[in-house]
Amino acid sequence: MRPASAKALVSAAALVGIAAGSLAGATAGFAAPQPAAASTVSAHAASVLAVNNLGLNTAQAKNWQRFLRDSGFDPGTIDGELGPNSWKAAQRAFNYWGYDAGTVDGIVGPKTIKALQRFLNDAGYNLVVDGIAGDRTKAAFREFNS
Repeated sequence: MRPASAKALVSAAALVGIAAGSLAGATAGFAAPQPAAASTVSAHAASVLAVNNLGLNTAQAKNWQRFLRDSGFDPGTIDGELGPNSWKAAQRAFNYWGYDAGTVDGIVGPKTIKALQRFLNDAGYNLVVDGIAGDRTKAAFREFNS
């Protein structure tokens, strides 16, 4: 027969082992969740997919799309959403007309905005050509397409 002290020691060791095992399991079970996997869409791709009407409502955006189409630059579906196809058509038009929109990529960046500002200035608007789609640029673009 074992002495009581040995029994107590074994019980204490078993209790510590069980507690340690439970804590180890609890640690894994209650650990902070892993961060979500990074999105596979890059910022560049997201900007390409975005619709950028530059303050135009749907009817005005459709007018811009029709203007591009009627000028020989296919914007795709006339849907009132100026997405990459509409902006690629605009960039092709701006480049053709000598406004230097740069690369035809459908992204509304500073070069595209500068080309739009030059275009609008030739249509009678007095805009600063700075590549920023500020309030005056947006207002002129809305008025041109109204």
